Amino acid sequence: MNNISFADLNLAPEILRALTESGYTIPTPIQAQAIPLVLDGCDLMAGAQTGTGKTAAFALPMLQKLLPFASASPSPARHAVRALILVPTRELAIQVEASVKAYAKHSHLRSLVVFGGVDIKTQTPQLRAGVEVLVATPGRLLDHIEQKSVQLNQVQMLVLDEADRMLDMGFMPDLKRILALLPKQRQNLMFSATFSAEIKKLSAEFLVNPRLIEVARSNAASENITQKVYLAGHAEKHALLAQLLRGSDARQALVFTKTKLTASRIARQLQREGFAADAIHGDKSQLERMQALDAFKSGKVTVLIATDVAARGLDIDQLPLVINYEIPSAAEDYVHRIGRTGRAGAYGVAISLVAPEEEKYLVEIEKLIKCQIQRAEPLPPPVAVRAERSEPHHVKIRAPHIGSSKKPVHDAWFNKPYEPSIGASTRVNEPVAAKVSGRQIPALFVRRKVVEENN
Repeated sequence: MNNISFADLNLAPEILRALTESGYTIPTPIQAQAIPLVLDGCDLMAGAQTGTGKTAAFALPMLQKLLPFASASPSPARHAVRALILVPTRELAIQVEASVKAYAKHSHLRSLVVFGGVDIKTQTPQLRAGVEVLVATPGRLLDHIEQKSVQLNQVQMLVLDEADRMLDMGFMPDLKRILALLPKQRQNLMFSATFSAEIKKLSAEFLVNPRLIEVARSNAASENITQKVYLAGHAEKHALLAQLLRGSDARQALVFTKTKLTASRIARQLQREGFAADAIHGDKSQLERMQALDAFKSGKVTVLIATDVAARGLDIDQLPLVINYEIPSAAEDYVHRIGRTGRAGAYGVAISLVAPEEEKYLVEIEKLIKCQIQRAEPLPPPVAVRAERSEPHHVKIRAPHIGSSKKPVHDAWFNKPYEPSIGASTRVNEPVAAKVSGRQIPALFVRRKVVEENN
């Protein structure tokens, strides 16, 4: 199957046209194996590494089978939900629906994505207008079902994408409620990067005589990804991260942390150091998350710090670098994180910063991927250039308040000599380095302190 094209898979001309316009020519292994089976009506349990084209593997044959129902009529009755795609996260939902829309653009098939975090009233009118393909997160779909804004009695195809992640996130009760509302006669497709015992149990409950496809070793990392580990204590990690970012020729970098607080803190620190950085995590509104993703995709943001909410569903063409600021405690999440790079045949680099207390997680990761990750040599310390000035530099500041009084010591603005110092009360953006108390402080920002003379 290595030499086949999409035209060899018996796809309709309007779908082939959309693929050509999207730059697709040769199907990936998962696509080449899955598309014929889905077109034949088989239930499918498919496993493939993230970034290998799972979305097109189910979306293309799905659209092909729905083409007879395409209609230019504006009547909602002519646009019943016939295919339901369930995904675990908002980001993945947006990505999947965007792909479906791109593949179906030369047909009259409609698609829509619904997810939580936004006002449900904005989604209801579009849903009631009718769509053939609905992409949804389980919780928001149940919200719409309770409000009677969607009917699922004509669903012919069900897809569970990233099914293992849905179970990890506790969606099993929601999934069972949704499955109970669907017609008994339907085609079921399960796509996932990993197949745990729980996933196999779930598949036995709703798949009928499924065909199994695995195009790569279970839980394997892509061979296109160069993996490295830097051993560093927690206190050393930020300086090492900044040094890696400055020393890399990567246009963009995705940095993963375990917690929302750490993601926000790192983003603020990197911004102060001159990086175009932003954070994405569950505490941010859906609008803020979408704006951050759009800025990252367009290149306005070059460093995106994320929790695992973005480990799946974030699809950036040619993303060259992923950094694990903190490695995950669940080894499977490591595979999903680094799978954001090295996608669709491209090459990428995945770097992990591992503190001594995190090495136990590293051992589990290496057991899972069945290989030892290269330990990188420590980076040389950054070269700092001492700031030289022929004349004292003056900084204009406001005199500080004393105690609880709101009245400043001096009412007038005044100038004082420049004196580099750590812990200064006034920060001036200055792309130089300075020697303070006998040691270098790094370039980019020098903190200045004004020696106060209080009477």
